[in-house]
Amino acid sequence: MKSILFFILFSTSIWSQTSFDKAKIFFDQGKYALAEPLFEKDLKENPTNSKTIEYLGDISGYEQKWNNAIYYYNKLKNTFPKNANYWFKFGGALGLKAKSINKFKAIGMIDDIENAFLTASKLDSKHIETRWALVIFYVELPVIFGGSETKSQKYANELVSISKVDGYLAKGYIDVYFKRYQDAEKNYKKAREIGLSKTTFNKLYDLYLNKLKDKQKAQKLKEEFDKKD
Repeated sequence: MKSILFFILFSTSIWSQTSFDKAKIFFDQGKYALAEPLFEKDLKENPTNSKTIEYLGDISGYEQKWNNAIYYYNKLKNTFPKNANYWFKFGGALGLKAKSINKFKAIGMIDDIENAFLTASKLDSKHIETRWALVIFYVELPVIFGGSETKSQKYANELVSISKVDGYLAKGYIDVYFKRYQDAEKNYKKAREIGLSKTTFNKLYDLYLNKLKDKQKAQKLKEEFDKKD
């Protein structure tokens, strides 16, 4: 009797799930192809559901469908202009599209990308992802189009005040970009000492192995990491 009752209750629970509920389960499992049509169905039924729109934007990003991602995130940041995360995602989608197209066409997107990230940074003074995006944006952007290490360092410094690990990783990233490997080592070691994470280990290990070409330091670091892991 109990098993029959459990089956009835379990079956009812499954069938009572909404399209959104089912889609979220698939999304969390990384099954985006299964989640997408369910989210689209939910959007037709609930056209103002911001979470559904965001999930569809995220799926489009994972699938590298940049135009779709831009469409969804643009819709969100226009509806919620004070939401820093929507501006950040919009700028990110624009930036990734710019990297995937003709360089001359990408140049025309620079101002929109920069504006999106700067808006996000002003809306949320502690938004870590946006500051990382600005660090990378200003380092990779040619000087003639507004690229600047000074600007990049500004946001790396802001990261230090928000999250020391992210801040030192960002400073190390800048140093590596400009091939200042000794300075990068100092910053990555600071991040490693504070964070003691796999990410901080990987950054320092890669620097030793592939940039400084110091196999001895790389091996020693790996042994230390393996002992603590």
